[in-house]
Amino acid sequence: MPRALWLLIIGMAVNVTGSSFLWPLNTIYIHDHLGKSLSVAGIVLMLNSAASVIGNLYGGFLFDKIGGYKSILIGIGFTLISLIGLTFWHGWPAYVVLLTLVGFGSGIVFPSMYAMAGSVWKEGGRKAFNAIYVAANLGVAVGASLAGLVASYSFQLIFVANTLMYIIFLFIAVFGYKGINTVDRKQSSTPQKKMGNKNHTKLYALLILCIGYLLCWVGYSQWMTTIASHTQELNISLKQYSMLWTINGAVIVIGQPLLNGVVKRFKSLKTQMIIGMITFIVSFVVVAYAQQFSAFLAAMFILTIGEMLVWPAVPTIANDLAPKGREGFYQGIVNSTATGGRMIGPLLGGILVDLHGISMLYTVLIVLFVISIFTTIVYDRKIKETKSLVSAS
Repeated sequence: MPRALWLLIIGMAVNVTGSSFLWPLNTIYIHDHLGKSLSVAGIVLMLNSAASVIGNLYGGFLFDKIGGYKSILIGIGFTLISLIGLTFWHGWPAYVVLLTLVGFGSGIVFPSMYAMAGSVWKEGGRKAFNAIYVAANLGVAVGASLAGLVASYSFQLIFVANTLMYIIFLFIAVFGYKGINTVDRKQSSTPQKKMGNKNHTKLYALLILCIGYLLCWVGYSQWMTTIASHTQELNISLKQYSMLWTINGAVIVIGQPLLNGVVKRFKSLKTQMIIGMITFIVSFVVVAYAQQFSAFLAAMFILTIGEMLVWPAVPTIANDLAPKGREGFYQGIVNSTATGGRMIGPLLGGILVDLHGISMLYTVLIVLFVISIFTTIVYDRKIKETKSLVSAS
């Protein structure tokens, strides 16, 4: 791998390690420490995710206009200021305001990180995105494993740790990313009208794919929200819950290189995603009957296999679909979709559990995964039809 990609990998790991001190415990903090209902906690996390969606789209726009280096510094600067504020003011309602601002700032960073990864190692294909994905989950493993331990002493230290990790990320970005060239301004020789129609079709394909991607994230986000609170009701300790995320990250870091040998046998990234979505369904069937920590552990392991198949595939497809000079915008769509799922998920899950109980939640989620399989099957149909027409002519 190129040196530039290694720098992006290190930066992503540090970035996610910091955020992983906070995001797995958000619902628990809002519900148990601030005394708010699960529905209120869902609204707070929805605001955070909504701001991150805007940040994702803005970050993708910035990447295409000013490049990855400046875009990442803008996102880091905004997030760091918000985190410093959160370290000192984390009561109600300051927590809501500052957490929302953190969502916007961090949202700016991610599209540029993925777009840069695709630009610096184009010949690597899915390997570049797999590497960034593994780095992010290494951050999840380290951050989540420490979060439960730190929170058991003081939640104040959670905010401090998050801030310190972002300062380190700032130094990595300032001194490591400046020389990374990511913007290709070469003009295509394809006539503008034909290229425009082609790009239009590819954008529609990405949007259809992202509908299923969003629904998958609606389900996945329950592990950070409603399922997190449910484990507390079953007297599973905070340290044990944090350990689930540690195992999640560890399995990805260790297992992704092994899984790479398996996914090469799949006919397409579409097949890879469909198998991953079926695995998600199996995971939620297991967790629906879970009462002991061991059952949650098994469900998390199955869930992790599913995400290893689905999550890296979507930015890879987006990179393949993106026209020159629009890589940031396409990655912004992908990241905003994931964030949108994390926005809708906590609110939907909180309302369903408060009104109908957690069993109804699991039923609804399985239906959503089935829908996501359908959208994945049909997303590229229009592209194939266009290619057939071109070949026929």
